[in-house]
Amino acid sequence: MKILLVEDNERVSQFVVKGLQEAGHTTDHANNGRDGMFLAASEPYDVIIMDRMLPGDIDGLAIIEVLRKAGKRTPIMILSALSEVDDRIRGLRSGGDDYLTKPFAFGELLARLDALHRRAHGVNHEIPLAVGDLHMDPMTRKVSRGARQIALQPREFKLLEYLMRHADQVVTRTMLLENVWDYHFDPQTNVVDVHISKLRQKIDADSEHPLLRTVRNAGYMVTAAG
Repeated sequence: MKILLVEDNERVSQFVVKGLQEAGHTTDHANNGRDGMFLAASEPYDVIIMDRMLPGDIDGLAIIEVLRKAGKRTPIMILSALSEVDDRIRGLRSGGDDYLTKPFAFGELLARLDALHRRAHGVNHEIPLAVGDLHMDPMTRKVSRGARQIALQPREFKLLEYLMRHADQVVTRTMLLENVWDYHFDPQTNVVDVHISKLRQKIDADSEHPLLRTVRNAGYMVTAAG
């Protein structure tokens, strides 16, 4: 992907640019609103990462509003230290496609950027998914592991589908709440942990090679890797 980062914090910018480049993405960087708006309006990008608070007379939300009024549909990820629900709502209503609060885990940023890119360019949700010997058919809603059929409740199916579409990636609790439960805030519930536990019992039952892993202090991952 070709990505534009508009961020004035030097430490954050270096961290993000380095990580994106290591992940194989081409990244341009602007450290102020005017340069960011010029690049966003004049260059083709797959995704834009936009800091909300920028120096000068134009902030991130103003840039987004200008781009949207000009017809630019490039997916935009808002980065901000402002984490209140009203702040997120304002960011999304200004034209942002996702909102990630600082501090953040780079793995989550990368996964969200991938999701934005897939959403913008279309993903075929009818194609069967497979991780190791775990198979899912989104059309028939059948799940199996080897020769064993697995019966899942609707929410369990949605949870597993999201995890399998992000196979080999760390998926955070926040990502699951937002994409499986449609919570755009943390309701202080253990619903994710409960469903992960039930799902693990179903797909990894009696298996010597568990596929659903807990990544300490980070989140969860479905992977067939050792």
